Amino acid sequence: MTSTPTTGPAARPVPQEVGRLYDRYTALGAASLGQDLHFGYWEPEDAEVPLDEATGLLTDMMAGRLRLRPGQRVLDLGCGVGTPGVRIAITQGVDVTGISVSQEQISRANALATAQAVAGRARFELHDATQLSFPDESFDAVIALESIIHMPDRSQILGQVARVLRPGGRLVLTDFHERSPIPQPGRAAVDRYLRDFMMTSVDVAEYPRMALANGLWVEEIRDISGNTLRRTFAELSRRLREGRAELGQEHGSELVDTFDPGDLVDVREFGYLLVVLRKPPS
Repeated sequence: MTSTPTTGPAARPVPQEVGRLYDRYTALGAASLGQDLHFGYWEPEDAEVPLDEATGLLTDMMAGRLRLRPGQRVLDLGCGVGTPGVRIAITQGVDVTGISVSQEQISRANALATAQAVAGRARFELHDATQLSFPDESFDAVIALESIIHMPDRSQILGQVARVLRPGGRLVLTDFHERSPIPQPGRAAVDRYLRDFMMTSVDVAEYPRMALANGLWVEEIRDISGNTLRRTFAELSRRLREGRAELGQEHGSELVDTFDPGDLVDVREFGYLLVVLRKPPS
């Protein structure tokens, strides 16, 4: 796998360190990004849709590509606080198992499933995606919404997913990549973003190779940067600025005062991928 190099010790994220990061900053993310804890999707790019609605639209778009049928089993790889998984369980009529390396996120996710009366069909557990212990062919579909960016070896994760997917099942994921070389000062802003949140980016050309190496078909690789990044970074920056005093006191001024997502608004070379892979039918 070829990943864009980052600076600092988080160039290859360690699951336990990522878990501690999200244990600490989950509340900060909810206060800024909203309960979905992921990017929004706008179609068209200038649609008058608030961030909280746009994040749900991204979940729905990804769920649609899974081509689910009621009663099927879905693995939510890196489930956050459970909002996407609960939404999918409700809208698609499926059983969702969500995993995260953050105990704080798992606690919030199970509380949400209970509050939405779907605890029997949406369950969340502390589990390392790099070492899946589920039986072979135990899921009909897998979704990985902004989680593979935290994992040190994407090809290894695809192999884990291919093992637990049933024949014909799909994996839908989102990932970061460089659309073209990032200039200064954009490079510094991107490096800081990746380092502070223990992320990596990928060379998009690697996905067909990684899929083939793990016995998966490529159904779609689509750059949706224009529909996701600029609007999300702008809204996140606005929310952090407006709540800076309160958020800094509660969550640590060293992050709130030094990181402004607005620095990334016009770095068009930093990209966001939608990837759909399928395990061949038997």
